[in-house]
Amino acid sequence: MWMPPVPKLALSVPWSTDRWMPVNDDIRFEPDERPPALLTLNVAIQGAVLIVTNVVTFIVIYSAAVDPAALGSGGSYAEWAVVGALLVAGVLTALHASRLGPGHLLLWGSGIPFMVPCILAVDEGGPALAASLAVTSSLLQLAMAAGLARLRRLITPVVAGVAFMMISLSAMPIAMRRISDVPEGASELAGTAVGVATLVVAALAMLRATGLWRLWAMPIAIVIGCAGSVALGVYDGQPALDAPWLDLPDVGSWPGFASIFDADYWSLLPVFLVISAVVAARATSEGVSAQEISRRTARAVDFRSVQRTVGVGGLAVFLSGIAGTLPAISYLPATISLLSFTRVAARRVGLVMGAMLIVLALLPRAVAALITIPRPVSGALLMAILGLLFIEGVRAVTRDGLSRHRGFIVGLSLSVAVGLQSQPSFLELLGDPVAALLGNGVLVGVVIAVLLTSVFEMTSGRRQRFETVLDQSAFGDLDGFLRTLGDGMGWNSASGERLRAAGEETLTAMMQLLEDNPGDVPPRVVLNARPASGAVELEFLALFSEENIEDRISYLNEQASTPDVGDLSFRLLRLHAAAVRHRRYHGIDVVTVEVEGSAA
Repeated sequence: MWMPPVPKLALSVPWSTDRWMPVNDDIRFEPDERPPALLTLNVAIQGAVLIVTNVVTFIVIYSAAVDPAALGSGGSYAEWAVVGALLVAGVLTALHASRLGPGHLLLWGSGIPFMVPCILAVDEGGPALAASLAVTSSLLQLAMAAGLARLRRLITPVVAGVAFMMISLSAMPIAMRRISDVPEGASELAGTAVGVATLVVAALAMLRATGLWRLWAMPIAIVIGCAGSVALGVYDGQPALDAPWLDLPDVGSWPGFASIFDADYWSLLPVFLVISAVVAARATSEGVSAQEISRRTARAVDFRSVQRTVGVGGLAVFLSGIAGTLPAISYLPATISLLSFTRVAARRVGLVMGAMLIVLALLPRAVAALITIPRPVSGALLMAILGLLFIEGVRAVTRDGLSRHRGFIVGLSLSVAVGLQSQPSFLELLGDPVAALLGNGVLVGVVIAVLLTSVFEMTSGRRQRFETVLDQSAFGDLDGFLRTLGDGMGWNSASGERLRAAGEETLTAMMQLLEDNPGDVPPRVVLNARPASGAVELEFLALFSEENIEDRISYLNEQASTPDVGDLSFRLLRLHAAAVRHRRYHGIDVVTVEVEGSAA
């Protein structure tokens, strides 16, 4: 169920002498442990129910935008979309929990980020156009999974926030039109009454419900809305009664693909690519959380596993596009709630859950009963979802504080994007290709945010680069580089010494990890120094051993007071640096050290 984001552990764990890695004593079964069969089945059923309620809610909202005439003589598109979404959700949930994936329990299913772009595509060219765009954009996510280390600075919180806010604003008119969309012979006033009642119930449930009941806010609103629809004559449940109990999906309802040479395809492709990049960036934090919530004792994050989560996300969009349904994402809030109540994070649960969803997709009567939700109900829920999506964008922008320059970037991006989107007469003067691009509020807002952010970073401070080989000869050159860096920032002698000491101890710590697993050729280390106000960020890039520096520092806090001589450099690094982050990717490790200083 779509919920406001659940607070997560930070991607990077800053530490000092009085902080340590947290312990989660609530977890009874970690991913590689085997709970009893009945407990596994019980937890899998609970997770499957959460996925089904999400999938049905979002697919009904999405499929209401589809014109039946666009599907030819086939059957119900909504039924096909639900079947495809359940099959994809089952495959992804099982894959993520398996050893072929990251190996952690994480729920998957149709989600919000791609909903509005797909609705916009359906309005232009039907579900076939949305399917083509989903398949194309999935390639970007798969590419980002392979090159996550190089793209880690591409999608900033400001860019993601602007994208989500503009998506929400662009789809509001569509939600309003659906509330008055009622069956032939029914009163439009009845549709409005049903929509208002649904929205009120959803709002009350989201505001007052807590714990597990909060996950059921949307289903409760659907039930109340459907009950009101029956009373006012805008509900038709006959399709569910006519459907068989067991049958294969009707392939006649598959929408197929649209031509990539259509103008609508190219006008909407930038939107899908931006959303795909944003979803991939979000998948990194969700992959981190999937690891953290599954362990009794927290450890530094293995970003190679995070890359596999991003890869599963790309596969989710690809398979959804092939199936012609709404692209799937991970359900992190639902996963956190499930683990909080059951205390079971075993991978076996994900495998059983995936099998359940696949079986459910082959029960036509159950699927037909799930998709009889009237359009006024789906329109009201879409309004609530868009409001939450807008706040998600605000939260992304303000997560690290809303500074003056961030506020200006967000404000200018939104004002220009909304202004161009609301002035079609002005855009018509520019011609079709330019008008189609500038009329896309999401694309305009994101492009402006990226450009302004890039300009600010290029003018705020010059990044300095240093390369060396990871061996004893590197210490002298590194010390000279950091001495020049500190003098250039005008730091006093104490701050300069702390900067050089932090760099030296980081290099020493990295060399200790290499000594544990020596290679034939020492790796090259690239140091990027980014000066800021009162601090400097040192980013070391190299290929290391299997051990993570954050794990070593966390281990120090669990030892007795007598230090191990071999860990001396880690202890010194803890004293000199304000924060240390170690991100692991396939083929490259990134160690970031933040050092604070004062002017002379």
